[in-house]
Parts: sequence; C-alpha cells; structure tokens
Amino acid sequence: MYMYKPTISIYGKRNSGKSSLLNAITEQEVSIVSSIKGTTTDPVKKSMELNPIGPVIFIDTAGIDDEGELGNLRIKKSLDTARRTNIAIYIMDIMDIDRNSLNSMELLFTKYNIPYILVMNKIDMVNKDYIDQLKLEYPNAIFVSSTKRINIDILKEELIRRIQDIEADPPIVGDLIPYNGKVVLVVPIDKQAPKGRLILPQVQVIRDCIDNGIKCYVLRDTELESGLKDLEDIDLVITDSQIFKKVDNIVPKYIRLTSFSILFARYKGDLQKLVDGVRAIENLKNGDNILIAENCTHNTTHEDIGRVKIPTLLQQKTRKEFNFYFKTGYDFSESLNKYSLVIHCGGCMVNRKEMGSRIMLCNEEKVPITNYGIVLAYLNGILDRTLEIFNN
Repeated sequence: MYMYKPTISIYGKRNSGKSSLLNAITEQEVSIVSSIKGTTTDPVKKSMELNPIGPVIFIDTAGIDDEGELGNLRIKKSLDTARRTNIAIYIMDIMDIDRNSLNSMELLFTKYNIPYILVMNKIDMVNKDYIDQLKLEYPNAIFVSSTKRINIDILKEELIRRIQDIEADPPIVGDLIPYNGKVVLVVPIDKQAPKGRLILPQVQVIRDCIDNGIKCYVLRDTELESGLKDLEDIDLVITDSQIFKKVDNIVPKYIRLTSFSILFARYKGDLQKLVDGVRAIENLKNGDNILIAENCTHNTTHEDIGRVKIPTLLQQKTRKEFNFYFKTGYDFSESLNKYSLVIHCGGCMVNRKEMGSRIMLCNEEKVPITNYGIVLAYLNGILDRTLEIFNN
C-alpha cells in the first residue's frame, strides 16, 4: 500500500540556508529568506507533489543553534518534529563546517531511526579546490547552492530513492478481510459529528475497502439492527468506540466486531503494546496521574470522549479517583514518568512515525500506553471480542 504523505524535515544551524533550500525544492517561496539569523522561528510545513512518489510534506525548522530562553524553546519545537519525520535533511553552510552539531543531530536521527541526507550549501561562495577537499571528508554529502538552484535535481533524486526505501504503511482492513468481503461501518451522528462530512478514520477505512475490493456498507447506529437483517455473510462490523456497548448488544456474536480506534492502533502504532498497556488499569491506585493525549484540537462538550466520557467511565468502573492531565496536538512531553498510564486517541491526524515515536517514549520511561478504543472495549468487557479479527 502506498505510504501516506512521507514527512521530510530540514534541520541545520541558523542561516545555513534551510528556508532557501525548501524554496528551491518546492520551486515556491514557501519560507521567508533573510540574511538575519533566526528568521524561521517555528516549523513551517509545506505539502507538494514529488514525482513519481506523490504527495509529501516538508518541514522547515528553526536553527538548532538558536540562543536565549526563547531560542531554546524554538530548538525544542524543531527537534520535536523528529518524532514524525520519515527522512531528514541536515544542511550545513559550506563556510561553517560544524562537526559537533552534525554529530549531535546524528544521535537524534539514530534515536528515532531516521535516515538522513547531508547537504552542503552555498557552493557558489567557495572555490572548487575547497569543495573537492570536503567531498573527501564527506563522501555521502550532496553539494548544492539553494539560491542558485545548483544540484537541486540531484537532491530530489536522492530524496525519491530514500522515500522508495521506506517501509509502506500497512492496510487498515485490506489484509483482514478477503476480496469481495463485506464490512459494515457504524457511524453515529451526534453533536460532535461534523455536519455534512465523515471524520477522517471513517473516510480512510472506506477508501481502504475500495482499494482492496471490499464491499462497504455505512449505517447509523439507529439503523444497524434492521441493516444487519438485510445483509448476509458479514465479515466485520466496525463501530465508533463511544457506542461499543450498544453495538455489542445489537451485533450477533458470530459476527466479528471492532472499532475504528482499535484498527488505527494497529495501522498507526503497535496494537500489541497498546493492548498490553490497557492491563495497567488493573493496578491503578487512588490519586494516580493519567495522561489523556489527543492529536487534534477541537471544542470540548459534555460529550467529549477524551475529557469527559473516558475519565468518567474509568473512575466508575474502578471505583477510584485519578488525576487527569490533557495534551493536544504535538505537545507530547518526553517527561512522562509522573504518569501511571497514557491513554492516546486513535492517532488519525498524525503519521505512523509520530505514533510509533510516542509509544517508544513511553516504553523508555516504562509508562504503559493504550488508546481510546482499547480502553472503551476493556471497560465495557468486550476487549477479547474486538480483537478476534486480528487473531488470524
């Protein structure tokens, strides 16, 4: 299956030419270019078509040598992008060769298993002998001039080669259901449902069914019972996790059942680790700290799944009181050891790399992590049933 929008992040010191390199690659004035150090203060994202790969996302980051208290915050924000980076470009000003900075970034790339391309920029500013000398020291580097557009095509070719080497994302349901199989999607329409459209996981599952020749039927929960009577030989029912209990009571036990969130636990992360993580609920104590992590930001209501429903149900089922903390977007701290459990959303708004990095950070600090769908299945006593589809 084709990888969904690989993320390519550009790192380097201030004034090394990161922004001008992004402009050269995209052939657009995406980032502001200036001779003043620190012009780029926040990561800048740009989507583009990189033929023959398809859509990719570039991230232009702030300089890793920024200074002061605010500069340190900018550096941290830049380095946090590594968690969702599939390929890194590290750019050096050819007149400012800093091996220590390169070595430091290589450690970060190793930690997150990121292949990187070393780019020596501003070759139009030095003579050929100097370039030839550096080529001996850095034989794998690509030597370019971002402002003069020299060797940018060579860099693009190397990017394409690296992207093709990246492991493709797995199917969502395509390897679980046979060709010509039948899947029923249960899509409740409540106050949080976006008017006139489906949410991203629902759309992605539908597309995956189409790509793999799977028949897909979309029903509201209110029509589910009658809809099941109209269909025969259903391979799987996929529901929104918030109505697990209701759907479990409607769907006959001989029909397999799971949720969008549990499917995404496998598609975006590590299903087994997230299932193992939910077992930590059995050992939670009064007063334990629990982190609820979401990737998207939205207005919260009294029906919010992460801030209201899961905390309420968790405390009711365990008969214990916990301290809940909430993080949204990419604000996922590496200081996780104060938490006894991390409960993450399905991760539909981040790439597989980011989700895998978050699981890795939790494992490093020995903090169990699970996700919304797995927690709700566990608390409703149907976890084993929702995992049957993956046992094959």
